[in-house]
Amino acid sequence: MTQEIVNRLIKPGELIPAIVQDCVSKEVLMLAWVNLQAYEATIATSRATFWSRSRNQLWVKGESSGNFQDVVEIKYDCDSDALLFLVHSHGPACHTGQSSCFYRSVEKI
Repeated sequence: MTQEIVNRLIKPGELIPAIVQDCVSKEVLMLAWVNLQAYEATIATSRATFWSRSRNQLWVKGESSGNFQDVVEIKYDCDSDALLFLVHSHGPACHTGQSSCFYRSVEKI
């Protein structure tokens, strides 16, 4: 585990965003939140694990849908306050059935 990330997440209640990207296509699939438990679980299992802010609990992506995300690599940004999960996805990332949660546009620019 990267100590810089652990040091940030060790603070009670601390969450950092995790961008999830397909390791082959590089498509951005979703964004979720990670606390220390989720970070440690992801590393231990190689399954994308997040903290649900609405349910106030850990969740493994795919635990109910079967659309697991196997984590191939975890990168972090220059400030150690955001993660990038490169994954092999076993189905759509979005609960709507879309391959990515980012399938809508605000407006044409």
